[in-house]
Amino acid sequence: MRRILISLLVAVLGFSAIPAKAAGVLTVPPGNRNAEQPAIPGASVRRTKGTDSSFERKYQKIRHLLATDNKLMSKIKSVSSAYGINPIHVVGALVGEHTYNVDAYDGLQAYYVKAASYAGESFKFAYNGEKVDDFVARPQFAKCSGKSDSYSLWTCREDVWDDSFKGKTVDGKSFPNNRFSAVFFQPFYAGQTFGLGQINPLTALMLSDLVSRTSGIPKLDERKAGDVYNAIMDPDISLAFVAAAARRSIDDYRSIAGMDISGNPGITATLYNVGNSRQRAAALAARNRGVSQPVWPEENYYGWLINDKLDDLKSLL
Repeated sequence: MRRILISLLVAVLGFSAIPAKAAGVLTVPPGNRNAEQPAIPGASVRRTKGTDSSFERKYQKIRHLLATDNKLMSKIKSVSSAYGINPIHVVGALVGEHTYNVDAYDGLQAYYVKAASYAGESFKFAYNGEKVDDFVARPQFAKCSGKSDSYSLWTCREDVWDDSFKGKTVDGKSFPNNRFSAVFFQPFYAGQTFGLGQINPLTALMLSDLVSRTSGIPKLDERKAGDVYNAIMDPDISLAFVAAAARRSIDDYRSIAGMDISGNPGITATLYNVGNSRQRAAALAARNRGVSQPVWPEENYYGWLINDKLDDLKSLL
């Protein structure tokens, strides 16, 4: 009997090690790869100083909102469960945005009021009079026409922008050397994002199919800019996009780079901040081809804070 039990134990231990090895997926270690916080962008520093605040003060403000608003925390846990992620990924995204981007409001209700103030606004996504739906009908985007999923479609369109239009003159029209999202998807002023999750409209369009399937929220249409802004400003809707962004990053790194980042909130927060998880996962996969020791993804200043404050943030859950 003892010999049988030992054999069973060995079999169980062996079986537990098989899935990750068979799938070829490496688990990214917890914590930060950088001993010190990477440099914070000058724009973030100036914006914070301009409001007579500090990063620590802004961190404490969003932390206080999360710690005291039970309704908000309940929503975060619920939406995280729907997308199959740990709620710390949503918390990390919110904390990063409100520490380095904008100050948090004092309560969740203020986000509803702000969203309502934009209801009925008439605007469109365009550049120099050319609407984005007309722009993506140009022949350069033909290779994207077969993409049915919103993530693949808009990622393809963003790649075409980078390759064929960014900083170039095409058909007699010059285009800025700037991101696709900044040129066509910020109708009010440059650098503006909205709502609890500070989501970019292009990101919302990319994640629209995933959010529609998972949360039952109607698919977004670039021709209806008002609906896009409502989705990213209404907390009841925007939290789904925050969770979807984390889910997408985790899936991209697993399927493309062969790495599981779900246990490192600093990495998912970094990707929430910089975007382009598919392209970044592909770049990491290329760096790891033929190496004896894996090159791990690294956090930026934004993700570094989340890992550095991880015990404090976990206590909120």
